[in-house]
Amino acid sequence: MATELDHTFTTEKSLDDSYASILDLERLVPAVEGGSVTGKESDDKVNAEILMRMGAMSMKLIGTVEVVEKDEAAHRAVMRVRSRESGGTGHANAEVTFQLHDGGGDIHTNAQITGKAASMGEGVVVGVLDALIKDFTTKLGQI
Repeated sequence: MATELDHTFTTEKSLDDSYASILDLERLVPAVEGGSVTGKESDDKVNAEILMRMGAMSMKLIGTVEVVEKDEAAHRAVMRVRSRESGGTGHANAEVTFQLHDGGGDIHTNAQITGKAASMGEGVVVGVLDALIKDFTTKLGQI
């Protein structure tokens, strides 16, 4: 199942500080509810896991988060998330684009979900992802 979501966020931080924050994966990943960094491969790539709750079901996703594009002048960054279900056959992959501007920014998420999560149905998956990203946007100004 593939889905695309768009969100905005606001912050009191300067544009340059906000840009530096989103590129700091060791601070960014834990801002996702249930997310943690489990290892660092480079400044632009970390190993990570997330414990996701979907109603009564929960699952652990294990994978990587990598900055694949950086445009400091435009304050734009693209990240690739690759993960698989721990003990399962599904995956949750995404390309996340951050476009910052004074006072905040926009996040575009293009996600592909398979396995247990996808079996919950598109409405549930989109609802869970939307809530997860909305929560994340409230924390962006604090990292």
